[in-house]
Amino acid sequence: MAKGFRGGMGMGGNMNQVVAQAQRMQRQIEMAQAEIREMLFTGTAGGELVKVVVGGDHRVKSIELSKDIVDPEDMEGLQDLIIAAANQALEQIDQTNQERINGITGGMNLPF
Repeated sequence: MAKGFRGGMGMGGNMNQVVAQAQRMQRQIEMAQAEIREMLFTGTAGGELVKVVVGGDHRVKSIELSKDIVDPEDMEGLQDLIIAAANQALEQIDQTNQERINGITGGMNLPF
């Protein structure tokens, strides 16, 4: 029998602590994610001629276009700028979420 092994119950106290800590981390992550869902993230493109505001819930809240950017002859360019600004805001959500989770877990990759 391995030295220090006391049967199946030898690590019970430590295992309970690990489980309790994991549960605390999971609650903290859930709280951080709820906070992020309430936040607003702004993406810009075209030198801030296009601005898209997205909620942390990944829903577009507003789109602002400068009159200078609207060219009926170049709708494709305008659409590209709107997409770029929206993607920038969405990336900010993902980055903020990852930073919060890493702050809670110390960078460990956990399944929750």
